Amino acid sequence: MKLLEDCLKSSAGPCFVGLLGEKYGNIRIPGEVESAEFEMILDAAVEAKLETRLLEEWYCRDENAVPPAYYLRPKSEMLKNYQNTMESSSNSMNENKWQDISEEIKKIFKTAVKLLYEKGKMKHSQAKRYLSSAIEDELDFALGKQTPAFLKKCVCYIRKIANIERFVKIPEMGKYMDVVHKAGKFLRDPEAHEKLIKLRDEFIPTIVASSNLRVYTSVTHCDMKLGYSPEVESHYIEGLGKQFYEDMIDIIQATVQQNFDTETDVLYDEVLQHSSLCKTYSTFYEYRCEALNIVHKYVLPRKIGHINPLIIYGGPCTGKTLLLAEAAKKAYSWLQEEMGPDSDPVVVIRFLGSTETSTDLKNILQSICEQLAVNYRCLVQSYPKKIHDLRDLFINLLNESSFHRPLVIIFDALEQLTDSDDGRKLWWLPIHLPRSVRIILSTLPNKHGILQKLRCLIHEESNYIELTARDRKMCSQVLKHQLLRVKRKVTSGQQIYVNEAFSKCTLPMFVNLTFREVRHWRSHKDVDESSLCVTVHESIEQLFWSLENKCGSRLLSRALGYITMSKSGLSEMELEDILALDNSVMYELNERVRESNPLRIPYIYIARLKEGLQGYLIERQVKNVTLLLWANRHLQLIAQKLYLHNEEDLREMHTVMAEYFLGVWSGGRRKPFYSNDQYLSGRPDHGSRGLNKDEKHCVDQAAFDRQAPDQPWVFQCNPLEPDIFFINHRKMTELIHHLTRCGRTDDLLYGVIMNFSWLYTMIRIGQFDKALSDIELAYTYSQEKELKFLASTLRSIKFKVVKYPGSLSAELQQRLLPVVSSLPKLRHLLLECDKDGPKYCSIVPLHSSMDVTYSPERLPLSSSCMHVTEILPTFNPSTIIAALENGSISTWDVETRQLLRQITTAPSVILGMKLTSDEKYLVVATTNNTILVYDNINSCLLSEVEIKGSKHCGIAGDSSFINGFTLSVNHALAWLEASKDVTVIDLLYGWPLYHFHCWYEVTCVQCSPDGVYAFCGQYLNTTTIFHLGSGEKLTTVTSEFSSGFVKFLLILDTAQEMVMVDSEGSLSVWNTEEIAKPQLTDDFDCRREDSEVVGIELSEDQSAILICKALSIELLDTRVWKVAEKFRAKHNERFISAVLSKNGNCIIASMENTSAIFVWRRDTGQCMASLQEISGTIVRLIKSNHHNMLLSLSTSGVLSIWDIDIITAMSNIDKSGKPIQRLVLPARGELIYTLDGSDSVHKWNFSTGFIEAVFKHEGIVENCVLTSSGEIMVTSDDKCSQYVWHTVSGENIFRINGQKISELMITHNDQFVVSLCEQNASRVWRLATGHRVCNILVALQNAFITTANTFVVGMAKNKVLAVSLWTGSITKKFCCDDGASIVDIKLIPDCPDIIVFITSTESVNIWSLTEEVICRRVQLPTNFLKKLEDFEISPNGKLGIITRGDENINVLDLHSGKLRVVHAPGVIWRQRLSPDGRYLVYICCRGEEDDDNGAVSSLIVMRLADGKNIGACSLYKTPTFLALSQRHLNIIIGFDDGSIGTYTVVDRVDAALKIKIATSNSRQIFNNATQVIRPKCHNYSFKVTADCIWRESTEVFARDSPITVTEAEVSEATPTKRHSYCYEKVCSAIDCRHSFASDN
Repeated sequence: MKLLEDCLKSSAGPCFVGLLGEKYGNIRIPGEVESAEFEMILDAAVEAKLETRLLEEWYCRDENAVPPAYYLRPKSEMLKNYQNTMESSSNSMNENKWQDISEEIKKIFKTAVKLLYEKGKMKHSQAKRYLSSAIEDELDFALGKQTPAFLKKCVCYIRKIANIERFVKIPEMGKYMDVVHKAGKFLRDPEAHEKLIKLRDEFIPTIVASSNLRVYTSVTHCDMKLGYSPEVESHYIEGLGKQFYEDMIDIIQATVQQNFDTETDVLYDEVLQHSSLCKTYSTFYEYRCEALNIVHKYVLPRKIGHINPLIIYGGPCTGKTLLLAEAAKKAYSWLQEEMGPDSDPVVVIRFLGSTETSTDLKNILQSICEQLAVNYRCLVQSYPKKIHDLRDLFINLLNESSFHRPLVIIFDALEQLTDSDDGRKLWWLPIHLPRSVRIILSTLPNKHGILQKLRCLIHEESNYIELTARDRKMCSQVLKHQLLRVKRKVTSGQQIYVNEAFSKCTLPMFVNLTFREVRHWRSHKDVDESSLCVTVHESIEQLFWSLENKCGSRLLSRALGYITMSKSGLSEMELEDILALDNSVMYELNERVRESNPLRIPYIYIARLKEGLQGYLIERQVKNVTLLLWANRHLQLIAQKLYLHNEEDLREMHTVMAEYFLGVWSGGRRKPFYSNDQYLSGRPDHGSRGLNKDEKHCVDQAAFDRQAPDQPWVFQCNPLEPDIFFINHRKMTELIHHLTRCGRTDDLLYGVIMNFSWLYTMIRIGQFDKALSDIELAYTYSQEKELKFLASTLRSIKFKVVKYPGSLSAELQQRLLPVVSSLPKLRHLLLECDKDGPKYCSIVPLHSSMDVTYSPERLPLSSSCMHVTEILPTFNPSTIIAALENGSISTWDVETRQLLRQITTAPSVILGMKLTSDEKYLVVATTNNTILVYDNINSCLLSEVEIKGSKHCGIAGDSSFINGFTLSVNHALAWLEASKDVTVIDLLYGWPLYHFHCWYEVTCVQCSPDGVYAFCGQYLNTTTIFHLGSGEKLTTVTSEFSSGFVKFLLILDTAQEMVMVDSEGSLSVWNTEEIAKPQLTDDFDCRREDSEVVGIELSEDQSAILICKALSIELLDTRVWKVAEKFRAKHNERFISAVLSKNGNCIIASMENTSAIFVWRRDTGQCMASLQEISGTIVRLIKSNHHNMLLSLSTSGVLSIWDIDIITAMSNIDKSGKPIQRLVLPARGELIYTLDGSDSVHKWNFSTGFIEAVFKHEGIVENCVLTSSGEIMVTSDDKCSQYVWHTVSGENIFRINGQKISELMITHNDQFVVSLCEQNASRVWRLATGHRVCNILVALQNAFITTANTFVVGMAKNKVLAVSLWTGSITKKFCCDDGASIVDIKLIPDCPDIIVFITSTESVNIWSLTEEVICRRVQLPTNFLKKLEDFEISPNGKLGIITRGDENINVLDLHSGKLRVVHAPGVIWRQRLSPDGRYLVYICCRGEEDDDNGAVSSLIVMRLADGKNIGACSLYKTPTFLALSQRHLNIIIGFDDGSIGTYTVVDRVDAALKIKIATSNSRQIFNNATQVIRPKCHNYSFKVTADCIWRESTEVFARDSPITVTEAEVSEATPTKRHSYCYEKVCSAIDCRHSFASDN
């Protein structure tokens, strides 16, 4: 009944379901009976001549009850082996025995009570307790005294079985009705039936009459022979299940609607959490101590004296929180009693540390300010970002209180404040309060010095209340009152032990724990000094152990462990679900209740747990969910110590919780019962009955559906309205917490951070900053640079996505697509955007040409670069080692800007430093001519070696510094200035091994990668080779090609070659296969310019050498030893450094006196990016050998770390170099052709966005048309030439010279070309042969060819003309009246004979070509066409879309003449109507107020059916052309930098288009490849000589032309052999269009 009461109180939705059939049920055996009543029943039983021995045996008198009572002894005590449920035989035997005993006890009670009732010795209410069944008690309790609003959430299902009495003889019918056995016959129990009728047909109908209780009655008909057979029952259950589901959904939906308003109210949730805690804590307040009276007196208003905050302090478990909760609960009534009923006090309470946001000072102040603003009806426009401004607002809001509306603010546990914003220094706390304000605080006395700080601020002792341990007498009194409330007491003998315990500890919590133990004492049980603990800690442990006996040790330890380790508590259902997923708990449970073999945890265990920890495990409302959590931190610490001390268990439990919130085992997925052997080995009976191989195999294979719920990020109310949803706050709060602690970084990465739904939901609910901090948290755990890039990307689009969350997918795709080849883990997020993004934004970018906005990590090392001697990258990409000239060597974490380690070599100045390849040793050269060897990890000096000169030195050895040093695997090699000797030092022992003596002064030294040989470069281009192990000189070689000195040495171990680079930039290549006799294989002279070599680098695969000179960069191909590429610096510019990217495709360089890094693409020579370094001019570039990272040092001493992967991703974007002026698309196929005002047409691949081919022309290309298959292209340039190209082979098939073309068109059957000229006659000519069909003598503008290929229709001043394609004559025409002119003209695609044109008289005319009449005329408003920008007609001719260069889209209904205006977000630049007429695609400019991080315009798609914008996407470059494809709805935009962007529209999740997205190249996941394979770009050139020259009325073909010179009249004839080549080439391209279409 207690469970039922809890359910009725706490359930938000359905709270009671009654199932009533034909069976009334048995009466219950009472667990406890008052002694007077029990003895009266015993006497009545004797009087009725019943045997009472059983009753006397099973009921025992308990003097601890008030009044004394008899209680039913436990079965485990009375029946031998009852608790040993492992033995199934003894268990069933005991169960049968108990059945017999219970029936006998019921019989005694029933007879005796009836006798007493008949004699009038017992009232009806008393007798009913012994004579009612459980179902009657429960229905009466749940429905009897409830309000109609409550009964709305209850349901009753009544099942009647027709003619059930007929089947009473069937034994199985005993399950469905009450049966008695009389005189050898089975009869329906008349007494039970009468009670059932009364309950079913009287009680329930009475409830229904006065409320909205749902009651369903069904009548089931039995099988004539079998009675209520299994088939009849399953049919009934199926119907019941459907009805039950509908009712539950209905009641839940009604509850959901009520809660929807509070779903996203953060303030409401915060206040609710603290209020629910206050309510819970106040119920546990027991002491009526003096402290509460002092608080009461403080709260009341007074007119004299200063008012300061009141401070309550005391040690742990002294009751501070409970006291403040009680004060908060009563403060309102105290003030109302004092001030009168008209007053309206405001009470604000915060239990610091109890919620996620209640430890941070800024969050606390803001939430209190928000609460005060609401309560005092103050309008706050926006809350300050700065903490000091927020504190000022808090003070101002305090002054809003008055004596009519006094204010009480309570802060519990100040010590829980974090130290952010100096919260613990209490600078924010107002000391002198307004007269109507009271602030009450509590704190521990010795934590963070808070109490000491308060004493400095508030000096009056009367403002402090210390809570100490109470005296023993008061504790005894409290215990007595607590026991009396539950009708218990302690006997005088037991009181001795209670007093003894209270003499050791009198803390309030200890009294409460003692009460919990004492209330279960029975007078006949022995109690001694060990029965009670003497400390709070021990008492809590004893409480947990006593619960282990009730629930099972594994279940209790895991349940309390899960509650303790959760971030904000667990709900009952979550605890039940998580325990069901825990194999160790399920195994223990199966052993305890083997027969029922549960797949879930029976709720009775959760109920026992809650009951046993009532008051300690409390409930709190968080985001409309009731969570279980510990009442204080002491309980949590003990639970942590007992149940969360084992690291392995901890990881396993975090894994179970992470899987639960991920939904791994939801949706019917079966979890294996035994995931490993640890549970088998831990079985109590494992040794006695071992498992054979077959049994073990079965156990391992066993897997069950644990019925875990699905865990989406949001719960959708309606799939058609994705923006109406409830957030899964529990998953949001808990998942990341557990994933990070169980080390499942992949799930963290792909299940959360790279999950679009998570990201969208977080932004949608206003938690953008929280999402960002979670991504940064994940980065600290995984160190995946994709997360770092994602975080910076989100920061850059914050303004846009916070304002329009639906645009998130398109914004992310635009920025991630260019870098996904370099950051492959972002592919997962891209695919997520494709899957879920179209629900909110219908635009899906397929190829993005957006320049990546990238900012490197920066670290200030010194005030100037002059102070920085050396910088070394390390294995860790964010760790660097920097040496300054003052002798300090610092190891920095660049991301956190944290100094990790520091060494000082002062007073010596550092000349240079290097790390060994394993980073074990750090070797430093100093001006004292010493080499210092440090242990890099521990930063301790291992050895110091002095480098001395020799007699061979040109100058005195003592006066010269170390000229350089290098490292091999185990050695350091160093040499002095102008010295011929190299000192070799053993790094392991730290002493010099030997000196290498060279012929000339040493200039550089290089060791072989295996550390065996040393190569010493010298003056006069000489190199000597030594063996490092023995010190032996092997050979000396000299390059006679140059007289300079060896500046660099490169060792190519794969090709066994040595390269000497001299100071003048010349190379000599030596084969070192035979190390003692190197052979000169190549001498390479680079002395073509007066330019010094500033740097050299060997590519990773040793296929190329980069030589950086001051005026140029050269790339040598090591396979052929020739210059492959050369990049020259511009005039007055000098290179200071250059490096290769990891894959060798890009060169990254810095220039003298510039603050930018430049990226060149090797294959095209284009400068793809110029990245600005904001900290100043770059003076040095350092490349990391371990990671694809680049370090740059600026003049201001700031170090920047650049990710080369991201930089080179930018070079993947193809650009033509000039603004795109026109886009031409074939009707079929995946290609795009662009014109950019140059002499080239670029052919692009639609899917990849790469340029596949460039078609060069003699002049600037002005026109371009394609056949429908796209295989033949016709172009014209400004040099009066026309070209016919085969686009696949790139061949210029033929060229026509002679006339300047204004417009080119191809007929729809791809047979003829129309070349319109403004000056001369226009021509129609056959594409296959180049021969003229006819001349058109009239000049046409805005011309087009009709669908039937009959006419060319165009406009000429005040006329619309239709010219025959066969004769060139004007066949149809329309002339404007009254001097009006034609403004624009369009053809209706679905009606090929209907033309729409606009005239200067502002009328839209619909003209029939066949009938030559105006079908309809629509008049536009006056001056409407003054600023006409664009005019589009829908394919069916119903709508016209007009833009006028403003922010409005004008939709004209051509049938009714109505004009509808749709407002756009900005000035419309260009619009296009989709080929199917369903959508309008337009680009509008950004408003000045839109601060969107560089976005210049927006691409928007509007659905014409409802005028709704279904997608928007920012454009970060200036668009120059907009085009739509014929098939699907693909959008192609040309930009001013010569790049293109491609997009597709997915409205209502079109399946075909989704497949298209998934298979596009930009989405492909390449196996083990990080770079998209770029196709080679082909360059095709024009024919130099023309094949045909057009004269005024004829054409002249060249002699060597493939086109035959023929007369006009035979131009239609079959071609001769002389022109068969060209004819066949073009014809094959034209005629294959049908097969081409099928291939595509």
